Amino acid sequence: MQGDDVESLIKAIIDELTESSARGIAAAVSRLAGNGTIASGQRLPTVRRVAVELGVSPTTVNEAWQQLGYEGTIESRGRLGTFVLPAARVGGPRRYRRVTQRADSFRLDLSTGTPDPTLLPDLRRALSRIGRDDLTSSYLDRPVLPELEQRIRDLLPFDPQALTVVDGALDALDRIATQIVRLGDRVLVENPTFPPLLDLLHQLGAELIPLEIDESGIVAESLAVALRSRPKALFIQPRAHNPTGASMTKARCGALAKLLKAAAVIVVEDDHSGAISSAPDVSLARSLPDQTLHITSFSKSHGPDLRLAAVAGPAALIDALTDRRTLGPGWSSRILQAVLADLLADRVAVGEVAAARDEYARRRRMMSKALDDVGVGYSVGDGINMWIETPHEQETLVSLAAAGVGASPGSPFIIAADGTDHIRLTVGLVADGFEGLAAQLSKAIPAADDRHARRRGR
Repeated sequence: MQGDDVESLIKAIIDELTESSARGIAAAVSRLAGNGTIASGQRLPTVRRVAVELGVSPTTVNEAWQQLGYEGTIESRGRLGTFVLPAARVGGPRRYRRVTQRADSFRLDLSTGTPDPTLLPDLRRALSRIGRDDLTSSYLDRPVLPELEQRIRDLLPFDPQALTVVDGALDALDRIATQIVRLGDRVLVENPTFPPLLDLLHQLGAELIPLEIDESGIVAESLAVALRSRPKALFIQPRAHNPTGASMTKARCGALAKLLKAAAVIVVEDDHSGAISSAPDVSLARSLPDQTLHITSFSKSHGPDLRLAAVAGPAALIDALTDRRTLGPGWSSRILQAVLADLLADRVAVGEVAAARDEYARRRRMMSKALDDVGVGYSVGDGINMWIETPHEQETLVSLAAAGVGASPGSPFIIAADGTDHIRLTVGLVADGFEGLAAQLSKAIPAADDRHARRRGR
């Protein structure tokens, strides 16, 4: 970049700047890129140069660049510098795209995070019983079928003020986050956590504060420290945490509720695994009914194509979500709602879902034993995924891919790295051959000492 170009670009940033915070700098650069003042493909000045000219610390500029990177406005190309991206690449599910990009040639694709279709209940009986004309009679009918609402209420671990149904757990997260999070709001999230949630919150301009988790859920001490930042919301997976498998215990739930009771924080619980979770459905809503929204998904238990999840919680928040939805889809298909209501009442279907839950638990146990036998580190408690430790994510993914095994990179799930790489495996898709898969993983994971030696050029 020529000297004159640097000077004019920095002058443009200064003229556009309304505040010298990381968020203010990011907003200024984003506006300049959006209106064409900074052209697509243009290289930005160095962090140090911008910091000097703006009279701020390099850390502040780094934070601004990170925010712009998350949003897809700029891209770092190592020693070549940092460049403005074309407008078509701005935004989008950048983390989620990294998880879902995979080859079609895997003989065993364990990167998907999806349930085993052979363990889903048979829909044919339910479909044959719902041929009722009144399901599609009016745009003005109630958005939730009364029989479905009652059956969902019977499943919940608390008695909510209100309940609605939307098109899956991710749709629920999108609608809730858009409703409660504004630019600059601080939001607490588990570290690691679900990549689409991070993409969504970044696009909303939230400042993400990571929380430490262990096998019992969010660590209370980590939450206590984070609450000092006066956050707007907390997003949590109460059981079968994706990717680690952690589940919140009743004792941990009580400790977290005590901390949250005095804080004006909206809690959003994403029970994404629902009925195939082996852990009990523990909810902060029992102690915090006026500030907790609880999402119950039926995708993994009853079928992804049902596209249904329930959102239960305070009437004021649920009513606002329902009212806003009238300007879009209005309601979720009552035909699909009727199918789900039938499945929740049908003893055969209930038995099929229970059998699937037990089978997933068996697969986790078998895979855990196989990994123990070969000395591979992992974290798993519940759900269909396992969080596998590795000294180097990319080497492990490449090695597995060469053997025809697909896995998800761990980095898109991470907000604050702790020095340990991971991959995520959807072991719920593995019905047998656990010892062979564990042996393949053992070969694909480089020894820490070998990795250290290669870094030093040995």
